[in-house]
Amino acid sequence: MARILVTSALPYINGVKHLGNLVGSMLPACAYSRYMRARGHEVLYICATDEHGTPAELAAAKAGQSVASYCAEMHEVQKRLGEGFRLSFDFFGRSSSARNHRLTQHFAGRLADAGLIEEVMERQIYSPADGRFLPDRYVEGTCPNCGYDRARGDQCENCTKQLDPTDLIDPRSAISGSTELEVRETKHLYLRQSQMREKLAAWIDTKTDWPILTTSIAKKWLNDGEGLQDRSITRDLDWGIPVRRGDADWPGMEGKVFYVWFDAPIEYIAATAEWADATGQGDAAWESWWREDKGAGDVRYVEFMAKDNIPFHTLSFPATLMGANFDGAEPWKLVDYIKGFNWLTYDGGKFSTSQGRGVFMDQALEILPSDYWRWWLLSNAPEGSDSDFTWESFQIGVNKDLADVLGNFVSRVTKFCRSKFGETVPEGGGTGAAEAALTAELARRLQVYESHWEAMEIRKAASELRAIWVAGNEYLQTAAPWTVVKEDPARAAAIIRFALNLIRLYAILSRPFIPDASDAMLEALGSEADSERWPDDVPGALGTLPAGHPFTVPDNLFSKITEDQRAEMAARFAGS
Repeated sequence: MARILVTSALPYINGVKHLGNLVGSMLPACAYSRYMRARGHEVLYICATDEHGTPAELAAAKAGQSVASYCAEMHEVQKRLGEGFRLSFDFFGRSSSARNHRLTQHFAGRLADAGLIEEVMERQIYSPADGRFLPDRYVEGTCPNCGYDRARGDQCENCTKQLDPTDLIDPRSAISGSTELEVRETKHLYLRQSQMREKLAAWIDTKTDWPILTTSIAKKWLNDGEGLQDRSITRDLDWGIPVRRGDADWPGMEGKVFYVWFDAPIEYIAATAEWADATGQGDAAWESWWREDKGAGDVRYVEFMAKDNIPFHTLSFPATLMGANFDGAEPWKLVDYIKGFNWLTYDGGKFSTSQGRGVFMDQALEILPSDYWRWWLLSNAPEGSDSDFTWESFQIGVNKDLADVLGNFVSRVTKFCRSKFGETVPEGGGTGAAEAALTAELARRLQVYESHWEAMEIRKAASELRAIWVAGNEYLQTAAPWTVVKEDPARAAAIIRFALNLIRLYAILSRPFIPDASDAMLEALGSEADSERWPDDVPGALGTLPAGHPFTVPDNLFSKITEDQRAEMAARFAGS
């Protein structure tokens, strides 16, 4: 049994996340965690809301709330939506937690002791109209690299180039929109990432199994232009973690807070500590996941994130962890694998909150159950390239995969059995060549399915799972128990007994993708999801339910999306 630590990029607190945010990190991390738990591994899946930085301040101001109250409210909203999508977090924390305050200040102190923090007097944009310095995300303008006219002062979300506010063309205040901006001097702390370049490059070179997307972005930041740049880790903001050097004040840094991209990844550790607190296990428990000298040597750490987060998790966060261990006293656990994702677009364009374009998590759950969305998103995950959500594709995924293949199989088998044999697994007859052939096929397919999950090839895993469902349908259609029962009831009973065991197998294998449908199938068969083990061998799994075992006919697992419904939803979310 392996110990697997899973983290997904922290969702920003500034509003409900859209489907692209969901499939870019949290949903695939959930599915992977579910699979690994089903295989018997010890999994700890950690996430949290990212509550600092300018998005929080701007969203709170727009909502007419204090930042603290806004973040507390939105944390509960995002937690509830995560539960609605059956995201299997072991703990869902907050980056504003006391634990993260202490840990972030601790890491800053360690980095300063290592000589990796430099105090820099820099020229920063000041807005007289707003009466304040404008941190990077408070400044918008045109990207000098790609020409995108809504680039932020820290990074262009269109081309992912790292920026400074002074790089922007025609900059404007994100608060007031004022273009009457000045450049004034202010002191900030910089993480000397350039001093860690060779160590980071050597570490990344060892990750030969990482996705091309992940390594290509990391190496681009390492090698483009002048190479890895030192980066400010403080900001002139009211909301955030106050700049301190461990437990001590930091002279000259009064009134400043740490940059959100410095403290946010540290929340992975802090949230693990909060999990240990919440479960009454104490510091030894969380340290066994994060400290190599305290038990984390046997942990496999996997991160899930969209491509815009990759630079910070391949470079800045590892630089923090490596730098804090400058004297060998704090060997922090570094990530073993980073699963990066491209973008999910909406009908050929971007999701947009302001324009009402695209589907957001709360809206999705109002329309249809979470399994419908989970299946389409995961089976179309933007792994090798961007994926595009269209209502036509979604309708096909729900109707053809879920309703016609899996749902139809479950319905036909259980209803036929009830009508001919009652609500118990029928006895009589025995398996034959058809059952042996399907068993052999499923054994082969199960190995492929597992290999895709081990490689974190989620689309391929979904495709193989669908093929497993299809194989059962083809068997049922060929075996035709509704015809056989007229001449050979015992043989029909054997077919249906085998098919009921197929439903149980499908429920277990499908759980990473569609947990609610999995639960419904197992409940109908008189089984509890938590007690069901991953099949060690297919022949054994297909003989688990004995004759006489009771079952019920479940409610329709999936309803088809009609043409009228599809058209209505497409119009509703087309945007202005």
